[in-house]
Amino acid sequence: MERIKKIPPHDRATEQIIWFIEENNLQPHAKLPGERELCEMWNLNRSTLHQAIQQLIEEKRLYSEKGAGTFVAPPLLERNLQDGKSTSESMRKMGYFLWTEVLVSRVEDSNEDVSRKLKIPVGSKVFHLERLRLRNNTPLMIETSYIDYARCKGIEEHDLSEESLYRLLERYGNQLKAGEEWISTTTATEEEAMHLKVEPGQCMYYLTGHICDANDIPAEYFKIVARPDQVRFTTGLVRDDAE
Repeated sequence: MERIKKIPPHDRATEQIIWFIEENNLQPHAKLPGERELCEMWNLNRSTLHQAIQQLIEEKRLYSEKGAGTFVAPPLLERNLQDGKSTSESMRKMGYFLWTEVLVSRVEDSNEDVSRKLKIPVGSKVFHLERLRLRNNTPLMIETSYIDYARCKGIEEHDLSEESLYRLLERYGNQLKAGEEWISTTTATEEEAMHLKVEPGQCMYYLTGHICDANDIPAEYFKIVARPDQVRFTTGLVRDDAE
């Protein structure tokens, strides 16, 4: 006789909470009923419900405020590593507005690492841009860009807290096509921690890569340090039929 595997009580409670949020169309920051009410509603014991809530808090679907209750968490910023969209475009796709604070905007001499990434001679002029990205006053990431200044002379005069970097580069005649991006982890420096409002040494996402023009020449070399509690990175999977 085939044995039917029972769903653990806390998994069932987790599914019921998710169902309740979807069924009632609860929006981000909406408050859930109290634990006693939910236990009575679904005939659960308090510890099972509490375990389910903690799991959803760890998954960033809920958040809790001491003395106030449990609330629906806003969705994480989702960046697809394959679509080539900028952070601003990704935010608009999700219906959110992104605030930008410019930390660094200057023309400087390229060092050996930047020169190698952009395929330009060491000491060439590059535009160095660092921007803090925020959503609802919550810091998400710090984006650092290096661009061959010969491509964009005068770009430092623009307000890049308001203007799109990629659209501006295209107005300078740079046709941005494709690139490569690598993701790993790092720890926040003291300066990064100050801007991102985290503890120094906290684990962070770290992305680095480049965007090329129509001639396959790097137009931008970038680095991104992002808070893992605010940003999620995704990618697509393609099955090779030959395998």
